Amino acid sequence: MTLYINTTSPDEIIIALQVKGEKLDQRRLSARRTQAEKLLPAIDRLLKAKRTSLRSLKKIVVANQGGSFTSLRIGVITANALAYALKIPIEAAPATVKNIKKFQSYSLVEPLYDRAPTIGISKKLKL
Repeated sequence: MTLYINTTSPDEIIIALQVKGEKLDQRRLSARRTQAEKLLPAIDRLLKAKRTSLRSLKKIVVANQGGSFTSLRIGVITANALAYALKIPIEAAPATVKNIKKFQSYSLVEPLYDRAPTIGISKKLKL
């Protein structure tokens, strides 16, 4: 079973479960700047609705392009942490479930940001 995570929008979360390439279930949740609070509970509810658990996951696919820095980071970090903890493969995918590729070995997914992050002091520091 594959878990798909997409937090590229600052306003919603998309998660899906797939078995052998067939979509088992997909959920879209409103999450205006609340992906961090809602993502893991949403995954838990989705798995419980299908009467399964994290242990049944064989792979995680995460959207890693587009969107805001923070919303994208939340999905990628959550996916990487779950894959690491469960010792399952993870791969990057564009923002649609259709574009899932074969995965051969464990690795980390790196986020691809549209622009540089604006975190902290916005003025350039003189050293």
